[in-house]
This record gives sequence, C-alpha cells and structure tokens, in this order.
Amino acid sequence: MSSIYEYVKMAIQNIRANKGRSFLTMLGIIIGIASVIAIVSIGEGTKNQMNSEINDAGGGQIYISCSSDAQADDEWILPDDIEAVRELDSVVGVSISESYSGETVTGKGNFDLMVTAEGQDARLINNAVMKHGSYFGEMEVEEAKNVCVISDTDAKRLFGTDDVVGMSLDITCYDLTKSFRICGVTTQKENGTFVSYTYEGMPVTVNVPYTAMDDFTGNMDYFYAMTVQADKSLDSQKVADEIIRVLEKRHKSAGEDYYQVESFQDVMKTMNEMLGMVTAFISFVAGISLLVGGIGVMNIMLVSVTERTREIGIRKSLGAKTSSIMLQFLAEAAILTAIGGVIGILLGIAGAYGICTVISSGMGMTIQPGISISTIMVATLFSCAVGVFFGIYPARKAAKLSPIEALRRN
Repeated sequence: MSSIYEYVKMAIQNIRANKGRSFLTMLGIIIGIASVIAIVSIGEGTKNQMNSEINDAGGGQIYISCSSDAQADDEWILPDDIEAVRELDSVVGVSISESYSGETVTGKGNFDLMVTAEGQDARLINNAVMKHGSYFGEMEVEEAKNVCVISDTDAKRLFGTDDVVGMSLDITCYDLTKSFRICGVTTQKENGTFVSYTYEGMPVTVNVPYTAMDDFTGNMDYFYAMTVQADKSLDSQKVADEIIRVLEKRHKSAGEDYYQVESFQDVMKTMNEMLGMVTAFISFVAGISLLVGGIGVMNIMLVSVTERTREIGIRKSLGAKTSSIMLQFLAEAAILTAIGGVIGILLGIAGAYGICTVISSGMGMTIQPGISISTIMVATLFSCAVGVFFGIYPARKAAKLSPIEALRRN
C-alpha cells in the first residue's frame, strides 16, 4: 500500500511540475467526457419531456380499426359496439372520428374546411384545453345538435377574434349548407413540446357531433375505427386485448383478425428507440475525441520517458524493479485522465443545464437534463481505462530501459 502511495505521490509531483503540458494532455479527455455527458443528459431530458407530453396528450389511448377482411365481410364497428366498450371498467372513454372536406365563407373570405365528426367523449380523447365555451357532449350527440368546436387560431383566421362562442358558422359539404353554432374554442396547452403551425391555404378544422353530419352523409350507423381512452394506470396492451375480445364476441368473429390495434404505448416505444439511437450515435462520435485524447496521453508520456531517461536509470541502478518503473508511469497516465475525467464531468453537467436552459427559453417549455449516475460512472471508468491503456506502451518502454544506457544519456 505504501509503495502505491509513493507512485501516486511521484506522479502528482511530476504533473504539478509540468502544469501546462499536463493540462494540454488532459484537454482531449476533458472535451470527450464533457461532450458525452452533455449529449446523453440532454437526450435523456428531451426524451423524458417528450414522454411526459405524449403521455398527457395520448397516454392510454388505443386506436381500433377494421381490417380489410372486416370491411369485405361488412363487419364494421357499430354504435352498440362503442357502448359495450365504454362499459368496460378499464375504459375511461370512447370516440369515433370521421373527417370530411367542406368549405365556408365569412367576412374574412373563403376557407376550406376539415370537418371532423366525433362522439361524446371527443374532448377527453383530444385532451382539449378550452379557452372559451365548452365542448359538446352526450346530449349534443344524442340530439344531433348543430354545434361545433374550433381552435383559437382558426377562429382568428375566420373571424379576426377568438371570442366567437355563440356565433354561427355556415358549413358546406356535399353541396349542402348547414349553419352550426360555435359552442367552444380550444387553445394549445401551455409549455407544450409539440407546437401546431398554420400556413396559407391550410384547411380550418371544425369538430362536430357525428350525428349532426347525417344530413350531409346519411345515417352514420357504422364506423371504420374508434379511439379508446384506457385507464393510464393499466397496461394498454391488456386493455386492447380485452376490447378485441368484446368486439369478436359481439360479431362472432373470434380468430378472424377483423380488428387491428395501435396504441400510444407503441408510438412512445418507437420514438424512444429512435431518439436513443440518435443519442447513442452522437455520443459515439463525441467519444472519438476520447481516443484522440488517449493518443495525446501516450505521446506526452513518451516525451516524459525521453526526458526522464536519466532519472529512470538512477532508480534502476539503485534497485528499482521493472514493475515499479512501469507502475510509476501507469499511475501518472491514470491520474492525468482521471483528473481530466472529473473536470469533463463537471463541465458536461454544467453544459447540459446551460443548453437545456437555452432550449427551454427558446421553445417556451421546460427541459431538465437527465443526469444519470450510471453514465457518469461509466465515463469516469472509461477515462481511467483510456489513460491506463494508452499509458501501457510508454510505461513498458520506460521499464525496459537498460540502466547503463539510461545513465549514459544527459
């Protein structure tokens, strides 16, 4: 133990004696570690924020659609099927969503419309945030009320203001025009990651009860798909399996694969995998600087061996073992990279917080870097490993010097 202490002490003394050179030697390690820590932390923080936003917007949502076989056999989703699914304990709400093209004329001009026919749980499924008025519900759907909901952005496009609750909107669809009363205006969730954009000529989205579309399309007594809001505390896959069993039982179609499932859980998993791959690739590129830093350590250590040839000769002539000389230089390389690793970790954490603060202020949301202890530990161990690995060759060269040859050199 005392000998190891001496090796460390000698290594530190030599590093302090050559501060400038030692710092330049550590620079590559510092940059590499800081880059990896910052990138991984920002990636984790972004992923966590996205998961939180997606979970708020669509966590627990399950999309059930009819397969081509179901359509061919005329086995559509029926209103009674929707009610049967809604009665499940694991289900919070169910809605359908059918879109139609239309148009309208206001004092601001002519506008193309995307008319979305929905069910009574539309607000829940859409995770709508109301700015004015209220969303339509069960009564409006049952009575086929001519009411509609639009966003505050679209309201301003149509009327120049978003305070439009109670105003009428004439919707033309399939050569028929009907007047709908605006009952609610939605707005974007504050501090959201996902921002909606509009462009010139973009259709205005109008949400209406699906029963109010009967005059345009005929009786809507069957549907291609439905969106189910499951209890977020439950496994979406198990809830989806339960829903499929209900539909297959009602349509006597067990084993026919009439109904297809897509859940937000699957979407989140895919997005996390993609973001993880991007973060890993960028971290790998940043990690290359660690190898460059390791080569720098090796070069400086080789220079150090050349400069200290006489010292090595004296030590060997006094009885120092080959292993002692080797351990001395390995300790110096390891300490250099360990110090560089610690500095790099601190700079990486500080950089991650700084960049996340800039991103948050620029995008109007809050992203906290995902600082991982395991990542820090791996980075520290890796930096030390780099120092030891690239220090082996200079250490071996120093240890194998002949004491006679070493003493001959000035």
